[in-house]
Parts: sequence; structure tokens; C-alpha cells
Amino acid sequence: MTTERSGAPGAPAVEKVLAANDLCKCYGRTVAVDGVSFEVGRNEIVGLLGPNGAGKTTIINMVLGILEPTAGTIHIEGMDIARHRRRALARTNFTAVYAPLPGNLTVYQNLRFFGLLYGVDGLARKIDELLEHFEIARFRHSKCGVLSSGEQTRAGLAKALLNQPHLLLLDEPTASLDPASARDIRAKICAFAAQEAVGVLWTSHNMAEVEKVCDRVLFLSHGKILLEGNPKTLPGEYGKETLEDLFVAVAREPLTLENNGT
Repeated sequence: MTTERSGAPGAPAVEKVLAANDLCKCYGRTVAVDGVSFEVGRNEIVGLLGPNGAGKTTIINMVLGILEPTAGTIHIEGMDIARHRRRALARTNFTAVYAPLPGNLTVYQNLRFFGLLYGVDGLARKIDELLEHFEIARFRHSKCGVLSSGEQTRAGLAKALLNQPHLLLLDEPTASLDPASARDIRAKICAFAAQEAVGVLWTSHNMAEVEKVCDRVLFLSHGKILLEGNPKTLPGEYGKETLEDLFVAVAREPLTLENNGT
């Protein structure tokens, strides 16, 4: 069962923004993702957690249509992206620290380019709103390549909200921010998830952050979902004091945890 937030007027209570079923991704004999199934509901923030190499980024790339699953299906608002990729991805957006905006374009040029790509109505007004919202209006005509990592993160988040996505994919969205800026960004993302008909899939290695923002977490190990539950109560279910302790155990002792859960 998902824990869905209230606050999106008129949003269907039962419809899932994202549904992944039996996802697999193989590279020859190497299995990167092995039979993963999960859902993201409206007004829900789901944390996708696990050590490096667990399969998080591979899953995100399959949801984005960058990688084709070896097996399994992905539906965005009920649309199979294998058959309706353009329509499904028009309702999706993404940002990650490893995928910065083109550095030779200014912040405004980048937002205008992506806004045109998504067919955003009232684009100039929308850009102005997002520049103010993420406090980067003063960098409007600065090239993204000369911005600090934190400023680039804010520009990437502005791009991610341009098309009012119903599915927002965030891969380490606050990794390059100072604590004050990270708190501000978390608050903005949580407010967006609460007020719009949107679901968020959030990856992070910051377990304190995950506990604050996520309604539910999925722990990946070797391409499989090992654990799932409320980030505040899940550690205690496996005899751990904190979510960070549980993360370390997933990285070091996944078989022990799996056996404890059976």
C-alpha cells in the first residue's frame, strides 16, 4: 500500500503516476536490474535507495526511455511507454547532478530551449516564475558552465519543473548544495508534490534527507528490491536504529536482511 499525500485538488486517489512491472535489464550475462516492480502514487515521494551499482540509475534511465528494458513494462499515468513514449514522457521530467544543462548556453537560453521542446504555454512568463522561485534570476544571462555547482542544481530543477510534470525523477537533487540551500530545495519539492497531481521518484545517499521527504522507500541490492516501507519505521523492523544503519546493512549484509524479512 502506498502512503499518498493529500493536497492535489481533483487528483484521482487511486491512479498511479508510475507503475513498473517485472523490470529487467541485462547486458550479456550481467543482470543490472532483476524483476523489479513498484509504483509511485499521486502526491507521493518515493525514495529509490541502495549502494552504488544497485541499479538505481538504470531504472531511472528505463523510465525515461533512454534504455529499453530487457523485459517488463513501464506505465506512466496508465500509458505504456513502449507504445506511447512521446505522450508518456511529455508528462515527465528529470534532473541529476551528473546531467547538467549545456554549459555554453545561458540559463535563460537553456530554459527557453527545453520549454520549446516541451511545448510549454506562456513560456516567457513560466521562465520568469521559475527563475524567481529558485532564486537564480540574477543568473538569467549567465552561461550555465560558469555557475557554481549549487547554482547549476537550481537551474536544473527549474528546467525539471518547466512542463509541470506529473512524474518528477530526481537523482541526488541536493548533492551539491550547502545545508541551508538543500533545506530550501527540499521544501520546494515537497510543496510541489503536495500541491500538484504529481509523483516523485527520489534517489539519494543522504538518509537524513530521505527520512524527511519520502513517504516510502525502496532499498535495492544487486538489481532487486530487497526492502520496502516507511523510512521512519523500516529500520526498527530489521533491528536497526537509523535509516543510515539500514542502508549500510543493505550494502554489506543483504542476504541477512532478506532472510530476516521472510
